[in-house]
Amino acid sequence: MNEKKRLDALEVALNNEMKEREFYLKNAERTKNPLGKAMFQQIGDEELEHYERLKQLHFEWKKMGIWPETVPLKVKETTIKDTLNKFVQKIDEKTRGDADDLEAVRTAIDFEAKGVQFYEELRDAVSNPKEREFFDLLAKIEREHYLSLKNVEEYFVDPASWYLTQEHHTFDGA
Repeated sequence: MNEKKRLDALEVALNNEMKEREFYLKNAERTKNPLGKAMFQQIGDEELEHYERLKQLHFEWKKMGIWPETVPLKVKETTIKDTLNKFVQKIDEKTRGDADDLEAVRTAIDFEAKGVQFYEELRDAVSNPKEREFFDLLAKIEREHYLSLKNVEEYFVDPASWYLTQEHHTFDGA
């Protein structure tokens, strides 16, 4: 992939990260469900960090004409599992997400699946090891968001079963 296409891809990523952040924050504000609120807020915050790193990278790359060696390109790993685990102890298993919550989670699942694919394609199209590592990390974080959102989707659909699964209850007769 040539430099122009890679810079164009970064611009697409910047736009996507900001749109996704706005979506997550809007739904964190809207939902009354505590798990939905926490998940949307957490992912929205992480999308902002991705946006800031990509913006910094884009600025330096455009200025220098090459992948920058001096920009700190580390992105914090997601803490979304921690957010989910906090709620296992607190959630009322009868609390369901409403139809809007479920639709928002399913939309977010689609965003994250596309994000995984986008960053994996960028990773696979470049040869610079630092560039590959950066896009691989973003792909992994988006995948973790995707998996966590799938988990929340299960909660909204059937909170009682979700709760049993999270508590790791078994029906072995013992």
